[in-house]
Amino acid sequence: MLTLLHLLSAVALLVWGTHIVRTGIMRVYGASLRRVLSDSVAKKPFAFLAGIGVTALVQSSNATALLVTSFVAQGLVALAPALVIILGADVGTALMVRVLTFDLSWLSPLLIFLGVIFFLGRKQSRIGQIGRVGIGLGLILLALEMIVGAATPITQAAGVKVLFSSLTGDILLDALIGALFAVVSYSSLAAVLLTATLTGSGVISFEVALCLVIGANLGSGLLTMINASTQNVAGRRVALGSLLFKLLGCLAILPLVNTLSRQLVRLPISDEELVIYFHLFYNLARCLLLVPFADVMARLCQAMIGDTVEADSRLRPRHLDNSMLDTPALALVNAARETLRIGDVLEQMLSLHRNVLHGQAMQRREVRRLDDDVDALYTAIKLYLAQIPKEDLGESDSRRWAEVIEMALNLEQAGDIVERMADDIANHSLAERRMFSPQGMKELEQLQEMLVANLRLGLSVFLSQDTPSAKRLRRAKHRFRILNRRYAHAHVDRLHRQNVQSLETSSLHLSLLGDMNRLNSLFCAVAYSVLSIHHDGEDEREEQVVTL
Repeated sequence: MLTLLHLLSAVALLVWGTHIVRTGIMRVYGASLRRVLSDSVAKKPFAFLAGIGVTALVQSSNATALLVTSFVAQGLVALAPALVIILGADVGTALMVRVLTFDLSWLSPLLIFLGVIFFLGRKQSRIGQIGRVGIGLGLILLALEMIVGAATPITQAAGVKVLFSSLTGDILLDALIGALFAVVSYSSLAAVLLTATLTGSGVISFEVALCLVIGANLGSGLLTMINASTQNVAGRRVALGSLLFKLLGCLAILPLVNTLSRQLVRLPISDEELVIYFHLFYNLARCLLLVPFADVMARLCQAMIGDTVEADSRLRPRHLDNSMLDTPALALVNAARETLRIGDVLEQMLSLHRNVLHGQAMQRREVRRLDDDVDALYTAIKLYLAQIPKEDLGESDSRRWAEVIEMALNLEQAGDIVERMADDIANHSLAERRMFSPQGMKELEQLQEMLVANLRLGLSVFLSQDTPSAKRLRRAKHRFRILNRRYAHAHVDRLHRQNVQSLETSSLHLSLLGDMNRLNSLFCAVAYSVLSIHHDGEDEREEQVVTL
């Protein structure tokens, strides 16, 4: 039991080391890798080589598949070249399995030692993330040694021999077990390496090992399909194409396993090495043969997964790509883009609020619906940002993280205020047939126009981080506040003159002025965040002059 536990822990360490390498590479070179993938789709050979290269770096074809699936889901890459990249990723994984089986035991402690020093010393820098990659590579090599050490005593256990002997003879069952193991371990690389180790230890026969390797490739296709289950139609088509390619290779090679095993065992190479080479050449031959059929597979996937019409009319996040979470800088860009969508919805709400102000009470229902969209987008952004590990962010990225969440929160609160304003007008003015005075209506309309202008400028400052624009936004905030105060005094003057319309709507009018002032503060808050980076005495003097 203890030996089995050691084996399982070694496999878990292998998977974890792969995850650490992938995370470190994505955080240092994630933007470059995405650019390589997106720029290599013009020609199939380049797309194929890009898939090999990216997978060799991130140590996982599943990670490459996740990137490509997200590209297709966003309409950045067509389906056919995406399938070619996936085929290249399969070859990349096979190459890394071959590299990792070399005798590199001396390298493991060195990589872990240096990696820990760099990572802990400069955690939030590029050097620190490269140290993370070194730790991951060292753990992978250490895990391989542990797998070999744990598998050796297994050969001496009679019960284990009986268990593995049940795999002999049924190639389909053996392949399905290999697929299951790849899914459970979340890595076809781990499944193949463990299979090679068990074969070298004599626990399983060479024929069974070939079936397990073929099944592990099929399992990686199932993993891609599971990961893409939450994607849109385009993303699911990529996963389906990858799975069908692997299934075709599986069906083509399984009937030949017995013949291949008899021929391969004659070679003057150990069984463990033969398993690794079979995995490499099987994937290389399968992928090269299937590359010309990428267009055909793309059409088949489009026929099998047709376009669907969304029945739910609620606004859904468009830019929050989970595959970019390993690259915080790009994830923050996605969150910022989604926050700008909240600003667009809020501008629509302000336009509808103006219609309500002019007597179209039914428009408040649309205002409520849009506020629900704002709440949904804000929640999605908040949960997305929560998945980004803040401890690994640099100073600038940490500041941007705070700016994005603060801007999203301000816009969400603004949406609630606009909804309440529309309800107040409909309930206390239109329902009781009380109208604002002509001068009061003109003042509210002017403040409404200034609010829309400040919202647009605030979104621009949030996106560009431009200091002159931030100063202009701050001045616009003060001008709005001064004008708002002037209009409040003008309303009181109308009350003194016994203006009937002003008397009837006084409470609502002053409440709207206060709500508009709060909206203006929320829209302009981003200016102070930008100016705090370049704070100087001139800013303080300028603010005092505008206030006076």
